[in-house]
Amino acid sequence: MDNTHIDEDATMSLASGCQFVVRRGDSRAVITGVGAGLRSFSVGGREFLDTYGLNEMARSSRGQALIPWPNRIDHGRYTWNGLTEQLPLSELSRHTAIHGLTRWMNWQVVNQQNDRLDLGLVLYPQEGYPFTLSLQMTYALTIRGLECHTTARNSGTQPLPYGVGHHPYFTVGADVIDVNYLLIPARSYFPTNERLIPILPSQSVEGTPFDFRTMHAISDVFMDTGFTDLIPDEDNFTRVKLAAPGGSPSVTVFMDATHQFLQVYTGDTLPTASERRRGIAIEPYTCAIDAFNNGLGLLVLKPGETFTSMWGITAERP
Repeated sequence: MDNTHIDEDATMSLASGCQFVVRRGDSRAVITGVGAGLRSFSVGGREFLDTYGLNEMARSSRGQALIPWPNRIDHGRYTWNGLTEQLPLSELSRHTAIHGLTRWMNWQVVNQQNDRLDLGLVLYPQEGYPFTLSLQMTYALTIRGLECHTTARNSGTQPLPYGVGHHPYFTVGADVIDVNYLLIPARSYFPTNERLIPILPSQSVEGTPFDFRTMHAISDVFMDTGFTDLIPDEDNFTRVKLAAPGGSPSVTVFMDATHQFLQVYTGDTLPTASERRRGIAIEPYTCAIDAFNNGLGLLVLKPGETFTSMWGITAERP
């Protein structure tokens, strides 16, 4: 990953749009104008994201923000206020609408400082989502690490459904993730059908390959798995940790209490063999998969109502 200064004007024509750099000490993050995505997070020159190049698009959702829903909506269809809404099917192979509506939109700068960036977007009414949603995404490097705050405001005249997730892929330097150690503080997971739609209710991780409540090697475990019943620390943040054998380097994803759901993806089904199991996606969610239908964690924002969620990344290098 390049560590040179990235000039906004010179990058407007890149596949992921303008590239915005924030810095604090030896920490550095690059955020894209397209989708307000996180393209790079490095500490001391070590990259902790399994990411994509400067002039590539964010394939397989790398680093993207997932708004106004994360993951899949079954058949892209849901009922709201007595009406059936039909979203465009963005995952034709499984007949679902996946990862929201904003990840390919061009966000605008609201405020930019050396260690902080605020981007804004208005999602206007459209087929399948006839609501007006004003959004602000803030990335800030703090003493804690990289923080990401997402604020949504219902700027329309009727209540709307809302959820948010983020899709970073992480690496701690190994060629494949199998040798890495993983901690997932979650008591339950969601079995799915063949199209990866949850089968309710959630099930205990006890006795399953998905029990990472005690940190251990990933080995050959395959996951494209949703978790819930998260176990927060005393500060009410839930922390998922990925570490190299021996414990360093490591990266920790921390999530505030608005995030009661988590998706972990080991990348086994990525398009090319060279991508698979190279990194692991650790995805904080405020709602479950297919929440527009099952209601798990789904937020209903009334006109004028605002909701903010926060997650972040802390990294340790040798």
